[in-house]
Amino acid sequence: MRQLTIERSMLIIVFVLLFTLATRIPVDTDTWWHIRSGEYTLTQGMIYADPFSFTVNGQPWVNHSWGSQIILYTVWRLAGNVGLSLYTSVLATAGMAFVYRMCAGNTYLRAFALIIGAAAASVFWSARPQMFSFLLSAILLYILYLNKRQKIDRLWLIPPLMALWGNLHAGFSIGFILLFGSIAGEVLNNIFNRGGEEVVPVSVVRKMVLVTLVSIAVMVINPNTIQILALPFQTVSIGALQNFIQEWNSPDFHGRQTWPFVFLLLGTFGAVGASNKRLDWTDFLLVSGTAFLSLLAGRNIATFAIVATPVFTYHLDAILSERGWVLNPVRRVSAVMARLNVVLLSAIILGAFVVIVGVLNAKSVREAQEQYLPLRVTEFLNAEQPAGPMFNSYNWGGYLMFAVPQYPVFVDGRTDLYGDAFLTRWLQTATGGDGWRETLDEYGINLVVVENGSGLARQLATDSGWRLIYPRPEDEDEQAVVFAREVN
Repeated sequence: MRQLTIERSMLIIVFVLLFTLATRIPVDTDTWWHIRSGEYTLTQGMIYADPFSFTVNGQPWVNHSWGSQIILYTVWRLAGNVGLSLYTSVLATAGMAFVYRMCAGNTYLRAFALIIGAAAASVFWSARPQMFSFLLSAILLYILYLNKRQKIDRLWLIPPLMALWGNLHAGFSIGFILLFGSIAGEVLNNIFNRGGEEVVPVSVVRKMVLVTLVSIAVMVINPNTIQILALPFQTVSIGALQNFIQEWNSPDFHGRQTWPFVFLLLGTFGAVGASNKRLDWTDFLLVSGTAFLSLLAGRNIATFAIVATPVFTYHLDAILSERGWVLNPVRRVSAVMARLNVVLLSAIILGAFVVIVGVLNAKSVREAQEQYLPLRVTEFLNAEQPAGPMFNSYNWGGYLMFAVPQYPVFVDGRTDLYGDAFLTRWLQTATGGDGWRETLDEYGINLVVVENGSGLARQLATDSGWRLIYPRPEDEDEQAVVFAREVN
């Protein structure tokens, strides 16, 4: 117990707080189509063509997240919403643990940087396959860190890591960005700073190139074989992503949730400028590259946090060391202090447990999910069974696929399946723009499930060919409306 110093106690407290921060109610609509897909894969076999919509049913679909979908479905079956919340918090905390190991300085400095990095990344933590990309990005960067700064060669782990990643999520493209950025950075280091303490020798750079090529080759160890390699390029080429999907938009700097990202970005640049430590080319390429990607699409902020947090500590630690502001850790404490640390830890852990239980109790989960998901609508549809086919909100497609599987969806979050032209037409219809009636007629739509106040809802409310069937007078729902086509 006398080894339980204040530094060690604080580190435990930081990770307890990070775990608590990452524990959140699953309200992301995309979570649910992943769960439905995982169930289908386990019960019906691997998915190669769309089985869930009626608009593109049977068309080829590269289901890149099949492995993580099975895990998500299993977690859901075993523990429901609580399991999904813990899935997020476990993967997020594990990823930040690898980030912590890459940081420099004493425990206090690392903990300070880790909190900022976690606050920046946490905006995009949710119960989705992308959490595996978050963890595997941190692991890959840690392997590169060992190779560069600790002179420990674990590069042979990268190909199997990438093979696993390719069966969990299309975010494996992040891994190749980190690899190519590291190789380019070390080439520049060897040109401009050859012989530097942290410069990777040319022979090892060649090995990094070979490992990257092998990693590309092993990506075909996948149910989708070589098609998986083209998927990231196909996804980013969909213009509709940037047009109306929030996580693919540039960050909203008016929202406080993006301020930790701003602080980490400016703090890193400020620390680099204020320290006498030479800026490493690899650090520069990775930080500036992921910062640019984050400014293009907010979903990339989590990757930036993984990359920038350690670099922030390298230069901040250099600033403190240059001024002699160094705190030497205490190895042992008195018995009294050890007991006080145990009491403090116990209180923090108990408090975190109470917070998590409070967040995940059934009433809180229901209230939170009702704000973001059409729970009451799906209860109505399951009870009344109005005739389809159904036109639905894009935002709700994933949850409708899960909660009312008897209604094939019109659209959902699988943007790579639907493509640019279809999503643009859906948007035009959902906003009540020109051609909305023709779209509903062409697809034989008899049921419309959309947000209350949407453009299409306003059009249908005044159209004699449609009638409002939900909410009924006894329903308390200002979120959604359901219209049915009048039968002549």
